[in-house]
Amino acid sequence: MDTILSPLYYAVSWIIVQFHSFYSLIFDENSGAAWGLSIVSLVVLIRICLIPLFVKQIKSTRNMQALQPKMKAIQERYKSDKQRQSEEMMKLYKETGTNPLSSCLPILAQSPFFISLYQVLSHIANNQTVGVINQSLLESAQKAHIFGAPLAAKFLDTPEKLEALGASVTNVRVVTVIMIVLMSASQFYTQRQLMTKNVDLTVKTPFMQQQKMLMYVFPIMFAVFGIGFPGFPVGVLLYWLTTNVWTMGQQMFVIRRNPTPGSKAFQERQDRLRAKGKLKEDPAEVEARKIAEEARQNRQQPKRQSKSQRQTQPTGGKPAGGGQQPRRTRAGAGSSASGDSEADASKKQSLEKKAPQDSKPKGGSSASGSRNAKSGQRKGQQRPKHPSKK
Repeated sequence: MDTILSPLYYAVSWIIVQFHSFYSLIFDENSGAAWGLSIVSLVVLIRICLIPLFVKQIKSTRNMQALQPKMKAIQERYKSDKQRQSEEMMKLYKETGTNPLSSCLPILAQSPFFISLYQVLSHIANNQTVGVINQSLLESAQKAHIFGAPLAAKFLDTPEKLEALGASVTNVRVVTVIMIVLMSASQFYTQRQLMTKNVDLTVKTPFMQQQKMLMYVFPIMFAVFGIGFPGFPVGVLLYWLTTNVWTMGQQMFVIRRNPTPGSKAFQERQDRLRAKGKLKEDPAEVEARKIAEEARQNRQQPKRQSKSQRQTQPTGGKPAGGGQQPRRTRAGAGSSASGDSEADASKKQSLEKKAPQDSKPKGGSSASGSRNAKSGQRKGQQRPKHPSKK
């Protein structure tokens, strides 16, 4: 492995030494600031070179999200024929120009540099020269501490080894735990931001479940590897924390400026552009949205009333108070008596004309006939009685 990656050892160590020479003009050459900022600058330089791969990763991720329904249909159609299923999948990738491995390109491209930096720091911890780092630079790097922890120290290093590097077990373990927690938290937030803001929520696909699983698996995996075997040196933890922060900021920028259509971030961006008047929309859609908004604002919910209010409220044109007619005054009663008698007489005549001759009661009085006519007027037309019940 050392023979294969030895060119990368030289490249990584040369870049670090060049940045260290620059920061030594500002800080002490043996300080943790000079060596730590050199590692941070190495990360920034690598990530700038990986921006084209990051763009491909974004496009590939979006294409994979869009293809999930078609992929699921192919799996259901050819679930008994795995070979045909693979052929149809490859055909779909070729037609849409999607490469499933593009989403992993930034991580794969960083892996050689990550391994090289790990080996360089391990050589420094073992007091061995590596790449362009000679003996004088090796002694300077061993003296560099970040908050009391040497760059080459690990969480599980023995007290004797840490004492040789000029540090204590407590300082090293506190610093490494804090950096591992920050590294895992930044990884979790980056993945969660992708899931909650930059995913099309209108399409439920297995891809979303995979991303949700990775949101919890990656931070746990990095925490275990950072503390346990193989154990990351403080310099490597600084490298990985820096690259996580870079990824988080880069993703926030992309989500804000170029979100996935149908996602929450896309809707927020449309609202911002609409508020600034920079969004060109169909006039019909604008008018329909305006009408819907006005209807929503004008729509009023009925106020809830108590039982007493519902009972006293007039219904069907009847006055309040149980539907009773108000009492007439004596003067009003005298003036309206003649009018009522004339109305009653006209009602009786009309009922007698409408009623059939055989339905007249036998031997009944006119008073009982008028009462029957009034009851028939109130209740409407009634069914004739059975002959046996007359």
